[in-house]
Amino acid sequence: MAEPDVTGTTARAGRKEWIGLAVLVLPCLLVSMDLSVLFLALPFISADLTPTGTQQLWMMDIYGFVLAGMLITMGALGDRIGRRRLLIAGAGAFGAASVAAAYSGSAEALIAARALLGLAGATLMPSTMALIRTMFHDPLQRKSAIAIWTGGMTGGAVIGPIVGGFLMEHYWWGSAFLVNVPAMALLLVLGPVLLPEFRVPAPGRFDVSGALLSLAAVIAVIYGVKETAVGGVAPLPLLCLGGGLLLGAVFLHRQRRAAAPLIEPALLRHRTSGTSLAVNIVVMFGFIGGSLHTNQYLQLVLDMRPFAAALWSLAVVPAIVAGVTLSGTLARRTRPGHALAVGLFVAAGGSLLLAALRADSPLWLFVTAVSALASGVLMAATLTADMILTAAPPERAGAASALSETSTEFGGALGMAVLGSVGAAVYGGRMAEPSIQGLSPEAAEAAGGTLAAAVAEAARVSGPAGDALLRAARDAFTQGMNVTAAAGAVVMAAAAVLAMVLLRRVEPGTAARTASSAEPAGPAVRA
Repeated sequence: MAEPDVTGTTARAGRKEWIGLAVLVLPCLLVSMDLSVLFLALPFISADLTPTGTQQLWMMDIYGFVLAGMLITMGALGDRIGRRRLLIAGAGAFGAASVAAAYSGSAEALIAARALLGLAGATLMPSTMALIRTMFHDPLQRKSAIAIWTGGMTGGAVIGPIVGGFLMEHYWWGSAFLVNVPAMALLLVLGPVLLPEFRVPAPGRFDVSGALLSLAAVIAVIYGVKETAVGGVAPLPLLCLGGGLLLGAVFLHRQRRAAAPLIEPALLRHRTSGTSLAVNIVVMFGFIGGSLHTNQYLQLVLDMRPFAAALWSLAVVPAIVAGVTLSGTLARRTRPGHALAVGLFVAAGGSLLLAALRADSPLWLFVTAVSALASGVLMAATLTADMILTAAPPERAGAASALSETSTEFGGALGMAVLGSVGAAVYGGRMAEPSIQGLSPEAAEAAGGTLAAAVAEAARVSGPAGDALLRAARDAFTQGMNVTAAAGAVVMAAAAVLAMVLLRRVEPGTAARTASSAEPAGPAVRA
């Protein structure tokens, strides 16, 4: 609950807090960038370090696995030892791991450095969001701060390919990691000055067994889902998925019985926070359905160079700004369920536009669709993050932030597995239809796997057969994108209706008081 000042009114944040927010957004932007920058650096890394195929996969995946697996543990740890202390320690570790990654002399060393980056990233994300709760007591200011924080996360994903493309064009692959170092150094200098400290004075014994259970459960589920998306249904991914869900159930059972749980079980049962967590998963699931194929559509269907395609992604920035502004306005004037539904319906509309695209559609239609999708998702993510964060007592804000981030990771992985498989099936089915005259069976089989393979085969074959293959592959890919985007639109529209129904009794500005009353807040140590 927001803390009153001496006059009995809610204390409002001043200039120091808003400058501090800028410091908090910086590491989130870099963590988000780091998820995508390796895609552009990987060809250069492969040429230099000559990793095996398995090592390449671990270079890509280990960061996200460790990040997702450690969020709950680090969120709870920050509540205990101090959120600013954990943030500063994480910033130092992230900078050091970035240097280690940049100068890795082997594939094994780079994999280890990426794992350390994921661990450090897990300390940064929940700490920054929880500190927003500490710094911004006024509900309207806090909503605006969370919107800016969410915009920073989204902005990192947008500019990541642009920064990565520029660095790969002018410098060596290690520069993609060294770009993190100045920003982390800035956080190390300004953080102790601008950011307040918050820790619970008597948090109880840290649940080490619970931390290990949460780590194993999240990593097993995310691994199972991602491997199913890449390789289809297979025994090992299914075993990991089932085992992870079982471990997750054991973890939740332990949290209900623990004297000092890592997460507050009441958050999952409370209608406001529980609904927000569920919507968070659905939002990311649907967002993946709409955005999964967008980069390939620009590069391989519209025939743009990678850097030009990345620059076109900047066209969504005005939509992101509009989404941040509109989410704050709606939060002040309408019920949370209605405001959340508006964002989800806007995102669903963008996905429907993507579902209507064709291989020869004009670029402005694509930009409009992606802009609507991005702004709607940002609106929804801002509102759910605020409801989850304020549903917890102040001393549990770190753990609540971690729950929010974990639900986002899970929703994205689930969307990648389910909708990615659907898109691949549509593409493969269309490419298996009547053969192209003059195209060998071997070439047709290779082209039926992915659009990138089809483009390569079309260039190799050339002539009328190559042109026909390229048209067929682009049409098939676009139809796969249409189906996944339509599925995402349906899911997000259903989530909008669900939010309106389940949150219909929550009044504007009362979500935090209603949820926080579930558990009394204890005294905290501030600095």
